[in-house]
Amino acid sequence: MATKDDIIEFLTAEFPQNKCVIEDVGNRSATVRHKIGIDELRPGGTVSGPVLMTVADVALYVAILGEIGIVPLAVTTSLTIHFLRKPSPDKDIIGACKIMKLGKSLAVGEVSLYSEGSKDPVAHATGAYFLPPA
Repeated sequence: MATKDDIIEFLTAEFPQNKCVIEDVGNRSATVRHKIGIDELRPGGTVSGPVLMTVADVALYVAILGEIGIVPLAVTTSLTIHFLRKPSPDKDIIGACKIMKLGKSLAVGEVSLYSEGSKDPVAHATGAYFLPPA
């Protein structure tokens, strides 16, 4: 298992372009936040799909690392997202992940994405990660 501080240190060193901030990790779950500004918007004033996919992928990665420890070569094998409603262009995106399966070589989870302060999700994603042999 890795702590929130362990994962923050790892991501800062190995994935410095990551813009997600870890809010919570543990108990087969994680919550991350991505600040939204003009760079994250697409034409029409909505948060871009790639930003939402990033938040979902990072939330799943953080949840997995929280369970298995720092394993850099745990990699995404699939990520499917359903865009449910227009995110707020001036609120952070929050990704809340729950791990559904954690096996020896595969982890599967789901992520609900919200505009900060809203109880209604803006997107829902499911993803899988390959876990390399220990």
